[in-house]
Amino acid sequence: MTTRVPMTKAGEEALRAELQQLKSVERPRVIAAIAEAREHGDLKENAEYHAAREQQSFVEGRIQEIEGKLSSAQVIDVTTMENTGKVVFGVTVHLLNLDTDEQVKYQICGEDEADIKAGKISVSSPIARALIGKNEGDVVAIRVPSGTVEYEIEEVEHL
Repeated sequence: MTTRVPMTKAGEEALRAELQQLKSVERPRVIAAIAEAREHGDLKENAEYHAAREQQSFVEGRIQEIEGKLSSAQVIDVTTMENTGKVVFGVTVHLLNLDTDEQVKYQICGEDEADIKAGKISVSSPIARALIGKNEGDVVAIRVPSGTVEYEIEEVEHL
């Protein structure tokens, strides 16, 4: 039995777009590069041929990886859910650091979608694990490398 991997609707769409790009653009380009390199003669000493084969291996590996992720994906679209103020996978959470009064905003998403600079944190990150199941107005203590930080959940958005 394969385990289901949670993924947002946007994450699924991004993976499908990358898969389409790899299959329709990258794969034919690499095949053409291999064919062109073969025409240059001796394959043992043909650096272009070996580079193209290596690139082909990368493209095919990435295609298999994406297809595997999509086949085990459990796509969760929070825009179709009622906003109860509870923190669940896919929501965007507005937090207030109670020590510094700094406000931060994170979307809880799947492993592949995580990008801290874009405000997207993985569901398996310590912050997300501490927030899941809590409600607007709750104060959450999150252990970070420098100690424990307390955040108040100001708002939960279903974007």
